[in-house]
Amino acid sequence: MTDERTIRIDPVTRLEGHGSLTIKLGPNNEVKDVQFNVSSTRFFEKFLEGRPMEEAVRIAPRICGICPIPHHLASVKTVEDAWDVTPPPAAIKLRRLLIEAKQLSSHAIHFYALAAPDFVFGPFADPAVRNVAAVLKHLPGVATQAIKLMEFGQELCKTVGAKAIHPTTAIPGGMMSPITEEQRDHWLSKTDEMFENIQKTVDLAKTVVNDYLDVITKVAVTPTYYLGLANDGELDIYDGLIRVMDPEGEIVEEFEPRNYDEYYGEHVSDHSYATHIYYKAAGYPEGIWRANSLARCNVADKMATPMAQEALEEMRELVGRPSHHTFAYHYARVIEMVQAAEWIKKLLEDPEIVSEDVKLADVEANAGEGVGVVEAPRGTLLHNYVCNDEGIIEKANLIVATNNNIAGIEKSLMDAAKLIFEDEGHKGLELPDPMVET
Repeated sequence: MTDERTIRIDPVTRLEGHGSLTIKLGPNNEVKDVQFNVSSTRFFEKFLEGRPMEEAVRIAPRICGICPIPHHLASVKTVEDAWDVTPPPAAIKLRRLLIEAKQLSSHAIHFYALAAPDFVFGPFADPAVRNVAAVLKHLPGVATQAIKLMEFGQELCKTVGAKAIHPTTAIPGGMMSPITEEQRDHWLSKTDEMFENIQKTVDLAKTVVNDYLDVITKVAVTPTYYLGLANDGELDIYDGLIRVMDPEGEIVEEFEPRNYDEYYGEHVSDHSYATHIYYKAAGYPEGIWRANSLARCNVADKMATPMAQEALEEMRELVGRPSHHTFAYHYARVIEMVQAAEWIKKLLEDPEIVSEDVKLADVEANAGEGVGVVEAPRGTLLHNYVCNDEGIIEKANLIVATNNNIAGIEKSLMDAAKLIFEDEGHKGLELPDPMVET
């Protein structure tokens, strides 16, 4: 007979099919250990070795069904860095349009399909009813605006990337083809409805944040370092310098992506195939950092667009900067949706977006090493390739969002588990009445 027990959640649904959680409890529910287990590996770095660099741009998106567009763009930026290629300005604008459309769609899916069911029905409702199908049944108006936002983003991705998932149009030196004036006009005609749904999403998010403020400010409030791209201090998901913020809110590093190895530490855990990336100068575990939406909002001085900036200021007034509130990731995600919507409209209104000058004709393979970074919805994504003089990849290193977040996930889970099992703090939380009774 023992007082020890282990709780396993396998697999973790709503996120990744190859992840599981393990919570080990001792006598009197003392939390002994919390693990986020990644139980498989995909070998993509090995798949890339021996391949021509330009093929990597088409192979890399297969890594992830959520982030194929960030992988596509990180890969092409890596090849261009290695070959010292600068695409035409119109190609850069098309790529930015592509990644902002993906950001809009992905955040809408996350907010409405993955997070909203818990807030709509309450965290203690039967798990069988806490899903997007139940939201569709009980709140069809909310579900409809969610579906329209997701559709807008995915279909725009298809226009620019040729496919809504696993795009093919970014090539070393630019884009395979421009978009037409008819396509541009089609999407511009849909922006008014898109902004109406964005405003409804912001209003819903504010309601959720105010209703669940006790949860946000008491559960899994976990100080860590933060990682994200910033372009002249503005939050940027396509280009910029990598920033690191310490737990006190000071920007301790800002560096070119190709120098990442000086700042990225790598810890190999004995309970997961995924390595833990951390701030090397602080060591492990002291230097654990987190990426994703809240991290980006922490490290950036400001947003790049006016409506998003107004939303960021409201969030900082409520939870401060830096915010260590794990549940504030949802709030930050909505702020980034606003910025993505504003970027999309700005780019569609730019006459250069339909320019036919979108690719270089004289791109040649040569020996080199390249690093490409973009922000995937779940965090900073980095590709690093080394190729020979025939343009064949000899070595590849991919650091994905999960690597940047996994140690922070375990740390915030530890805080939440202690609150629940040791202190039973969840029993004293102030919770609103569910929006929908079950």
